[in-house]
Amino acid sequence: MITCIAIDDEPKALEVIERYCRKISLVDLKASFREPVKAIEFMNRENVDLIFLDINMPDVSGMQLVQTLSNRPMIIFTTAYSHYAVESYDLNAVDYLLKPITFERFLAAINKAETLFAMKNKTGVKNEAPETVFIKSGSQTHHLKISDILYLQKDGNYITIFLKDKRILIRENMGDIFDIVPQGEFVRVHKSFVVAIRHISMIEVHQLVINNEKIPIGSTYRELLRMRLGLE
Repeated sequence: MITCIAIDDEPKALEVIERYCRKISLVDLKASFREPVKAIEFMNRENVDLIFLDINMPDVSGMQLVQTLSNRPMIIFTTAYSHYAVESYDLNAVDYLLKPITFERFLAAINKAETLFAMKNKTGVKNEAPETVFIKSGSQTHHLKISDILYLQKDGNYITIFLKDKRILIRENMGDIFDIVPQGEFVRVHKSFVVAIRHISMIEVHQLVINNEKIPIGSTYRELLRMRLGLE
């Protein structure tokens, strides 16, 4: 469970974060604050893993607040201004969410935070990737085991996630697919396919097989695949 707080001087912005957090069992929103100073006082008393943090606030900006923290939690910035993005990543922010924040984008940020959280809490474990992921499909949010995902296929503006016993359709860009599944366990083999390395049963020059399904290997991805699998 990732413990978190939200800091924003706009009540409606806090309401959005509170509503989204209630939909995700992975996070525990301990408190919300409109005044950064009160949030700092809270963090001096309580352990917090993650902060949802606005940037433009009176008295203390989000950037200034981060720089005052000696024991810095993970940070997800929430703001209406895109020009702070570079500075936020200089502070090692987990993600940078532009308002109005969609639930899909919020989920992607949480998945990134889960990856970092797993790495911090599984010291010495070889596989530091998260074991599960939250996937939003229409009005439903699925909690999936990473190991159950066979491959993902893009078709137009949608991506189908293939599991052994079902398929899940999501609206997502292929360029953002590794915000959903860990890059260490998956590899892109075609402009329309990302596959789970663990489930590959056979590889030929132009295709591979997963769960008896033949998946094409694009010419521009062939060398990358061979390198990832350690093939000569």
